[in-house]
Amino acid sequence: MYHPSVPNYVRITDVSPRDGLQNEPGTVPTADKLALIGHLVAAGVDEVEATSFVSSKWIPQLADAPQLVERLAYLWSSGEAEGAPEPWPELAASDLPCEFSALVPNQEGLSAFVAANINPLAPDIAGGPLGKASIFTAASETFARKNTNASIAETIARFEPVVSAAHQRSLVVRGYISCAIACPFEGPTAPEKVAEAAIALSELGVDELDLADTIGVATPDQIELMLAAVLDVIGDEWLEASPEGYAPGLTLHLHDTQGRAAACIKRALEVGVRSFDSAVAGIGGCPYASTPSMRAPGNIATELLVKTIREAGFESSIDLDRLAIAAAFARSIVERARVGAASVGGGGAARGSGQR
Repeated sequence: MYHPSVPNYVRITDVSPRDGLQNEPGTVPTADKLALIGHLVAAGVDEVEATSFVSSKWIPQLADAPQLVERLAYLWSSGEAEGAPEPWPELAASDLPCEFSALVPNQEGLSAFVAANINPLAPDIAGGPLGKASIFTAASETFARKNTNASIAETIARFEPVVSAAHQRSLVVRGYISCAIACPFEGPTAPEKVAEAAIALSELGVDELDLADTIGVATPDQIELMLAAVLDVIGDEWLEASPEGYAPGLTLHLHDTQGRAAACIKRALEVGVRSFDSAVAGIGGCPYASTPSMRAPGNIATELLVKTIREAGFESSIDLDRLAIAAAFARSIVERARVGAASVGGGGAARGSGQR
């Protein structure tokens, strides 16, 4: 949970259960995903992006989203964790100081989100653990078409009823913008294109903007220029917490393909960004950034993010010992999934309908 009263507090969203697992060639069992979420909650992250309600045809790795959220809802609401994977027996007996979110690609995805996100103790009057729905577009037309099968304008139009319906259910809406620095097909992205997408999403009514260096090639100077262009059109108030104390409206999502993500974090902190995405153990990443002979490094590791912000004089709610346990567990389940996929001749990662 965001702590606006703590000076220099930085909010951390761990996206490993979604962005970290969706591109793996093998499928991680639902129980292991639930355990990973539990380890992240125990480590003290502010938010966990738990899954994505996309078509199983495009992202089979996350086909169990309804089942995962239903199990999470039971633990979240009942406080009973008999038979649940570690560390849930410990967590279920206490308040969970963590928010949960999931990605939705369209109205159908939001309908599935809502159907699964129910408090089993009060199904007719209360929602479940997911308090945020995330939508996604891009600053690159080519990437938008390959990733969403639609143009940028079409994705914005597609999400208008999604945002409205989400707000009617008191859900926070996050809007991702992929390729905020560069596109694997078009090359460098002009900061003005990111600003155009940002103003379109803000006019749509999203509560948060999440700017993603999808293929992990940013330099600190590029990050600063891109942020300046975006803030010029949406206003510096997006860097601040809401009057209700909710998290800053602007988040940065970095991949560490070139090993410069930590330097980019430091520059973003200087600009005023106080909310970042990461993935424990650095898992995940964009399949378009890999080559036939080398898998690209994934999201900036939550461990590296915490180290970077603390070295820069900022605070987080992370327990480093618990985070190390979460990282070891994440590596183990990913390795098992890869071994399992190789043993049955499993193929590559999905290529569409999932924000990168």
